[in-house]
Amino acid sequence: MTRFIDLSIPITNDVISDPEVMRPKITYMTHESTWEQIAMFFPGLEKDDLPDGEGWAVEMLELSTHNGTHMDAPWHYHSTTDDGASPAPSIDEAPLDRFFRPGVKLDFSHLPHGHVVSAAELEEAFKNVGYDLQPLDIVLIQSGAEYGTKNFTDQGVGLGAEATLWLTERGVEVVGTDAWSWDAPFSHTAKRWAETKDPSIIWEGHKAGRIRPYYQIEKLTNLSALPNHGFMFSCFPVKIERASAGWIRAVAIIED
Repeated sequence: MTRFIDLSIPITNDVISDPEVMRPKITYMTHESTWEQIAMFFPGLEKDDLPDGEGWAVEMLELSTHNGTHMDAPWHYHSTTDDGASPAPSIDEAPLDRFFRPGVKLDFSHLPHGHVVSAAELEEAFKNVGYDLQPLDIVLIQSGAEYGTKNFTDQGVGLGAEATLWLTERGVEVVGTDAWSWDAPFSHTAKRWAETKDPSIIWEGHKAGRIRPYYQIEKLTNLSALPNHGFMFSCFPVKIERASAGWIRAVAIIED
């Protein structure tokens, strides 16, 4: 039997999963109020001419490419990649064969919010789940962030430059997290920055894409429903010209 597990959050007005400046807005136009939109195409049409007097349902959205469950392209992190040798690709340039691959889930939800996962912790986590990482595997991080709860954007662990480069050195090109960001939440990083004034800790996991390109999924959900490995993961991004990200419908496929 094949099971499909939805790992995507909805794009919604009602659940806050972004800072106020980035929140999506959906305007709903309903069957009761849209008959005039149809009448524009059929001069002389009256509301009662339509079955039950109903028009169509249509929604207008104001969105960032980073709302909802989405995939970041290397262009989001920096203008170049490969140590400056290549222009960073945008989401419409993404190689589709990377986005339907075996997945592996690592659970770091026991660690405190704001913790930056190290390469050693990654290596130990793979040993604990008994999995040998393969090139082009998609690595998903259960971060401890819980979609739908208060202060979601401040929750979860992050992966910094060291851990991200450890993955990309081994041929990983797609990763994902159920937190707001692949990096540790800014609220936690800001406290460390205030103490150290070290600029290298700011958005360091993302900025690792300057060294080697990789694609990064944020705001997954329901990762607790997954086994640690033994599933395929589908995450094709919407094709938006020259964009830094694209929305995805993230789905795990398990053969029982």
